[in-house]
Amino acid sequence: MDMGMIYALTGAALAVFLCGTGSSIGIGYAGRAANGVLSEEPEKFGTMLLLVALPGTQGIYGFLTGFLVLMKVGILGGGEMAAITNLQGLQILVATLPIGISGLFSAMHQGKVCAAGISVASKHSEASMKALVYGALVETYAVLALVVSIFLLFSIKV
Repeated sequence: MDMGMIYALTGAALAVFLCGTGSSIGIGYAGRAANGVLSEEPEKFGTMLLLVALPGTQGIYGFLTGFLVLMKVGILGGGEMAAITNLQGLQILVATLPIGISGLFSAMHQGKVCAAGISVASKHSEASMKALVYGALVETYAVLALVVSIFLLFSIKV
């Protein structure tokens, strides 16, 4: 029995699940810190929002990767579903791992960096963009992983 489609769909699910989990945790860290600030200074909502939202981008990257897998195997896109061999399914599964794993961990750590940035921005408003830059540095590795996953997906012949 060919398990190729199951392997491919498992890869799509892992990309979405791992990145979404990391983003949820990261936003939770940053959101708790921002709520503490907002209880004292509600006018800082706009500044806090950027730092809270930043860890959510990895969830978007995982969703994009899952969407690309569904298009590749023919579930989305209007064409016929492809006959995926075991080898192709495993290749697709492996191609989703860079963003899945990197997205999980980078989002969690980005949430911690953003929570610390929220603490700084609450005391020194002029430093909020500097804090955002630190959070964006963590993002770099999720973006690199997304690019690798996309390159790997496009290199698989189906």
